[in-house]
Amino acid sequence: MPLSYIAYIMEVAIEPADVSEVEQILKLQYLCYQSEVTICDNWSILPLTQTPESYLGSTDDHEILIARLGSEAVGSVRSRLEDGTCHVGRLVVHPRLQRRGIGARLTRKIEGRFPQAGRYEPFTGHFSEGSLRLYRRLEYERSTE
Repeated sequence: MPLSYIAYIMEVAIEPADVSEVEQILKLQYLCYQSEVTICDNWSILPLTQTPESYLGSTDDHEILIARLGSEAVGSVRSRLEDGTCHVGRLVVHPRLQRRGIGARLTRKIEGRFPQAGRYEPFTGHFSEGSLRLYRRLEYERSTE
């Protein structure tokens, strides 16, 4: 792997998100879900219609991480622990930075935040080929539950 690529990825900081970053996360979420809604032709899915108020209301029991390149939000993921299972969702990475390891770093960081989980269960749509590819590469198994 070229050194410049490694240095670039290392500049992306992944930390718990702050309430003040909700607008950035929602804009990024909206951008990242465009390809999926185009395929499934459903423009009313929650990642596109969610308001800052509803997002904040759903975060009481969620851990939200944000990936930043400088001051720009370039990725995010959220999760919650329920009955020993860490539910992982809304994994997004800015389209111009996808396939550079940021999604994998976000996922691994979430796993590290919930070491007590007996199981990690990512949630993604069946049209989210990029997310499905990432989860397969990280050795998550597909479930039909």
